[in-house]
Amino acid sequence: MKMLAAEGPDITPVESSGEWHSATFWVLVVGAAALLAIILAAVACWVARRRSSLAHKLGGKRGPDKALVFQPPRRATAVRSPGSATHYLRKSPSPTAPAPAPPQPQTPANPPSGGNSPHSPTAPTAPSEPAPLSKELADVHATEKVKPLEPETNDGKLGDLHFKLRYENEKSALVVSVVSCQNLPGREPAGPDPYVKLQLLPDKQHKVKTRVVRKTRCPVYDEDFTFYGIAPHQLAGITLHFVVLSFDRYSRDEIIGEVVSPLSNLQLQSGEAMALCREIQPRSLKMRSVGRGEVLVSLCWQPAAARLTVVLLKARNLPKMDVTGLADPYVKMYLLYNGQRIAKKKTHVKKRTLNPVFNESFVFEVPAAPNATLDHVSLELLVLDWDRVTKNEVIGRVELGASGTGSARHHWREVQAAPRRQIADWHKLKE
Repeated sequence: MKMLAAEGPDITPVESSGEWHSATFWVLVVGAAALLAIILAAVACWVARRRSSLAHKLGGKRGPDKALVFQPPRRATAVRSPGSATHYLRKSPSPTAPAPAPPQPQTPANPPSGGNSPHSPTAPTAPSEPAPLSKELADVHATEKVKPLEPETNDGKLGDLHFKLRYENEKSALVVSVVSCQNLPGREPAGPDPYVKLQLLPDKQHKVKTRVVRKTRCPVYDEDFTFYGIAPHQLAGITLHFVVLSFDRYSRDEIIGEVVSPLSNLQLQSGEAMALCREIQPRSLKMRSVGRGEVLVSLCWQPAAARLTVVLLKARNLPKMDVTGLADPYVKMYLLYNGQRIAKKKTHVKKRTLNPVFNESFVFEVPAAPNATLDHVSLELLVLDWDRVTKNEVIGRVELGASGTGSARHHWREVQAAPRRQIADWHKLKE
C-alpha cells in the first residue's frame, strides 16, 4: 500500500538570537550609566565636604564661587607675664630721643577727632606706666628715666654687672642668675646691643650666654643658668668668668669688658640666693701690658707659576685669654689683591697653649698670570682665640705687603728680591 505524506505548510525555526542580544546590550548600557552617575555623585559629595572642612579650619564659611585662599595671620599682641594679668615688659624711652613737639592749642568749637587725644586740652591724663616684673626691673626703669645719659668715655669706667648665686645640695647644681648691667659705655647715641657670656673656670666646659638687648646701656636679663654635677667641695676651685659684649650684625662683636669672680671666698648656703655686684674690667689692658705676641711666617714666591707659598710655623708669647693663663689659638689668612680679599685659609686650633706650633703650609694663586707680581698683593694674618659658644675673639693681626711697615715690609721685599726661596721672619701682632 502506498503511503502518502500529509501535505501542509513548511515550518522553519525562528532565529531569536538577534532580539536577545539587543536587550542585553541596552541593559548593560543603562547599568554603566547608573554606575557612572553614582561615582560622580560620590566625588561631588567628597569635594563639597572637603571644601566645607577647609572653610571651617580657616575660620569662616565661603560661598561656592570663592577660592580657597589662606587668611592673613593675626596681628601679634604683647606677651604678658605668666604671673600677672596686666604687667608686661616695655622698653623705656630713649633719653637721647628728641623732645616731642609742643601741643597746638585748639578751640573748643573744633575738638579733635577722638576725645582721648593727648594733644587735646581736655584730654584726660595718661595712665601710669605698669610696674615691672621684679625689683631689678624697677631699679633699671628708674635709672633710665631719672639718671642722665653717661658720656661715651664714662670716666674710664665700663659699668657694673649684677648677678646672683644659689647652690642646691639635693641636685648638686650651681644656679647663676645674670640680672642686669648698669652704665655700659657705647659709641652709638642710643647705646650698644649688649649680651653676657659666662663660663666656669678652670675647666671651660660650661659655656652659656644671655640674649641680646637692643640699644641700651642698662640691659636687664633676669636669666638663670643651672650647672649640674658640681659637688660642694668643688665650689672653692670654681671661678665665674663673665664677658660683656656688644652684638654687631655686620662685623665681629665688640668686647666691652669682663668680670672674674672666684667662689673661694664666698659662703653659699643651700637654697639661699646671694646677690653680687662687680665692676666690669677692660679686657685689653692685659694685652697692652704684656703685648699680643709674635708669629713666625715663612714665604716663598714662584713667579713662573704665580704662586705664593705660606708656611705658618709657630707663635709665641700670646696673651692669656682667661684666668687659667691659657688660650685656644689658630691663624686665619687672607690674600688681598688691590685691597680686596680674594682667598682665605686657616690653620688647625691648638688647644690650651700660649706658644702654639702649627707647621702648616698653604699655597695661594696670584692673579694676572703669567706676568704676576707681588706689587698689588698683600697677606693679612689674624690670630684668633677659638670659642665653642660665641664668636672667636681676635688676639692680634699683621699685614705683610709693600704697603706695610717695619718687619712686615722688609720681609715682603726680601721675598720679592729672592724668588723660589723660603724666607722666614718673626712679626709682632697688632690690634
